Amino acid sequence: MTMEHKVGRQLFDEVMVPCYSPMQIIPVKGQGSRVWDQDDREYIDFAGGIAVSCLGHCHPAMVGALKAQAGKLWHLSNVMTNEPALRLAKKLTEHCFAEKVFFANSGAEANEAALKLARRYAADKFGPEKSEIISFQQGFHGRTFFTVTVGGQAAYSDGFGPKPGDVTHLAYNDLEGLAEHMSEHTCAVMMEPLQGEGGIISPTSEFIQGVRELCDKHNALLIFDEVQTGNGRTGNFYAYQGLGVTPDILSTAKSLGGGFPIGAMLTTSELAKHLKVGTHGSTYGGNPLACAVAEAVVDEVTKPEVLEGVAQRELWFREALESINDKYPTFSEVRGKGLLLGAALNDQWQGRARDILLAAGEEGLMVLVAGPNVVRFTPSLVIDKADIDEGMARLERAIAKLHQS
Repeated sequence: MTMEHKVGRQLFDEVMVPCYSPMQIIPVKGQGSRVWDQDDREYIDFAGGIAVSCLGHCHPAMVGALKAQAGKLWHLSNVMTNEPALRLAKKLTEHCFAEKVFFANSGAEANEAALKLARRYAADKFGPEKSEIISFQQGFHGRTFFTVTVGGQAAYSDGFGPKPGDVTHLAYNDLEGLAEHMSEHTCAVMMEPLQGEGGIISPTSEFIQGVRELCDKHNALLIFDEVQTGNGRTGNFYAYQGLGVTPDILSTAKSLGGGFPIGAMLTTSELAKHLKVGTHGSTYGGNPLACAVAEAVVDEVTKPEVLEGVAQRELWFREALESINDKYPTFSEVRGKGLLLGAALNDQWQGRARDILLAAGEEGLMVLVAGPNVVRFTPSLVIDKADIDEGMARLERAIAKLHQS
């Protein structure tokens, strides 16, 4: 590459569609929960690529699986199946309620499949008038036009022309409002069992149980978007397993591949039969490389010591954030479960989540935001205590400087 085309942040502005605004640093390698940029500067990773890198960077089990599969078979169309996809599907059904699996490439595609299945099932079983999809304000379900419309944040779906119809948005954790609205016209309720992008909002026990009961009452399907909460993120393999309810359809992605793009829709045999041959598909869905890596991820994440270790790491995060907050009052509360945590800003710090993200980056720490008022943490599920301690020390320095400025 010539000097005028050196790979740097300025090249992004020259050649990339400007729908992102990336930071100036460009990471080039990672190991565990540490990342190094082009200048060989080290960062602690509390972001995990937005809840994706569940085993950190370059985990040996994932690297080994990818290398082994890379020498065998890279791609087949869905005219044929392949061994990694079949093994992964079998393991997923062994670890949750599902009996059938559809593979895709992302969370949005998994959600698209879930929504299409719900609509097709309702049409087949009850007729075309049963088509309403209910979701919740501040929800997030992907960036395809269907999923972004179902997501409860109009700013993401406005400005692209007429939206898919018969989608209703209601308030999360408002069971009374849901009960008043639902009818026999309702096809499905789609929800995150813990809202991620919307601010790390946990459901009340009454709400989550009530949603299930209302779906049963109105012959509506319950779809859990576990793209962010799944694959060990909350301390259960899937979050529903700690909530006492079981969905009819579940979407999973992000941590499923640990960094290799893959998504899946999980459901029952009774529902799956409504997606007959030709009704849905994906060229890359079930790709052997992706499925081989995801199988390695599932094998690691489902180890008891990994799932049990999530609760311990959550405690370490909460204790460290409380200690920082005692010295530099910034947060009103820490929300979430497991290693999907959000530090909500107090009244004096409203709107400054991104300031903290940028200040943390200057100190060598990668964090996220969930809206303007919540700093989000989605680190590796196996992050070392030493990395947590060092990362929190860097976060404290960043917050201290903001308090002094």
